[in-house]
Amino acid sequence: MLKKIKQLAILTLIFTALLSINLIELPYYITKPGITKELDRIVEVEERFEGEGSFSLTTVSIGRANPYTYVWANLQSFYEIYPVNDVKYENESDEDYLDRQLYMMESSQDAAISLAYEEANREVDLDFNGIIVGQVFEGMPAEGKLKVGDRIFKVDGQRLQSSEQMISYVNELNSGDSILLTLERDDKEMEVEVNLSTFSEDSSRIGVGISLINDYEVHVSPDVEINTSTIGGPSAGLMISLEIFNQLTETDYSKGYTIAGTGTIDQDGTVGPIGGIHQKVVAADEAGVDIFFAPNEMGVEDSNYQIALQTAKDINSNMNIVPVDTFEEAVNYLKEMN
Repeated sequence: MLKKIKQLAILTLIFTALLSINLIELPYYITKPGITKELDRIVEVEERFEGEGSFSLTTVSIGRANPYTYVWANLQSFYEIYPVNDVKYENESDEDYLDRQLYMMESSQDAAISLAYEEANREVDLDFNGIIVGQVFEGMPAEGKLKVGDRIFKVDGQRLQSSEQMISYVNELNSGDSILLTLERDDKEMEVEVNLSTFSEDSSRIGVGISLINDYEVHVSPDVEINTSTIGGPSAGLMISLEIFNQLTETDYSKGYTIAGTGTIDQDGTVGPIGGIHQKVVAADEAGVDIFFAPNEMGVEDSNYQIALQTAKDINSNMNIVPVDTFEEAVNYLKEMN
């Protein structure tokens, strides 16, 4: 009996030790192929046209490393290990990181909606609500004065119409000058005076030390609802715009194919590069996707398209990898499909 009690105690200690090791956070993040999610379950235009095929977004799964997952990731293909500072900004909290990802997703959605409705010749109006603070840089004047999520809508009493307007205004000033920002924080309006300073990495640039995210309110007819509350970042912009456009038009641009891809989208239709495209190609292939749109990045070495093409070859995928620089290029490709 005593021997069994000792064995049980040893097993308990071993289990507790293993569990404790599992709870140790290492200063790394691990990314791996995520999921492919059909957008007709996320995007819904009122009285929409239905398609025979589907458009899907692709994701990368990310998590903080512990000793076990760190070792496992080193043994797996298409798993990547990144130092914390390669994923989050320096001294950025987990909450601020998640907020930043959600703000970027919301901005991307607004651009996708606006673009798709314009291209479909449907009613769309934009109200500019201000500039969301996406990041506060350490050591810059904004540190301690501005917070991630602040919505700036005036500078020196002048109402802003875009982030470009604020950048242009600041560029006319000098390092050491101060500006008065009118902003909203936690549903309260306030004024904050902030000095301007040069950026350590580029002395030709001056600013208060924040990243800017345009905050638009989009009004469209017919109405559209997008539910991406659990997905952050701007990389689904292209695919969301294609899904909305397809639901708005009587022509079915999916033509029975399963179509996925990735890329940011601007209101002018420009498709931008994203991270982790090799992992998204793997996720799309595992989901049986026929066509994958990848940001072309013409003239860029190791572009998104080149990486996607090589990944498809590495995994012996039959997916057609299609390079696109603009929304128009993607639509034209779909028009010409058999």
